[in-house]
Amino acid sequence: MNNDLEKLKFPIGKYKIEPVEEQDYPKLIDQLETLPGMVRKAVAGLTDEQLDTPYREGGWTLRQVVHHLPDSHLNAYMRFKLALTEDTPIIKPYEEGLWAESTEAKHGPVNDSLDLLDSLHRRWVAFLRTLKPEDFLRKYYHPAQQRNYVLGNVLSLYVWHGNHHLAHITETKKANGWK
Repeated sequence: MNNDLEKLKFPIGKYKIEPVEEQDYPKLIDQLETLPGMVRKAVAGLTDEQLDTPYREGGWTLRQVVHHLPDSHLNAYMRFKLALTEDTPIIKPYEEGLWAESTEAKHGPVNDSLDLLDSLHRRWVAFLRTLKPEDFLRKYYHPAQQRNYVLGNVLSLYVWHGNHHLAHITETKKANGWK
């Protein structure tokens, strides 16, 4: 893959699994808390035409990216809850690409997803702040990837995920000269 395409696909770089320590949890939760406001600000004032612009050739439109965030983060929230209430539960994977191709994700108003992201993150953050450090060591099993995921790493992954897609929006705006 050439560097230009790689930069468009992964504007903040690919996710790297790194150790997450107990002292990292509050900072990661704080970052998760701020994401909805940053996404809302990033798309404020964009026209439908701008929202229907892909962040790269063959990629999702900004509208699809906005709809994808609560879809993905809702699944993550549910996985956290499952991992806290069951011993290494087997989660249900979903076809994110097909979700992004649904009519509602391709054409629906972004405010609905922005409102959902706000509410979801308030609830998720409130939940995360009740966890003890040992809770972040709990796991779930992802059958499609055939591996266990530790919640502390999942928290880090979803902070990256939010920033990754936020950068798709902000970099597209910058590349097109949009305010």
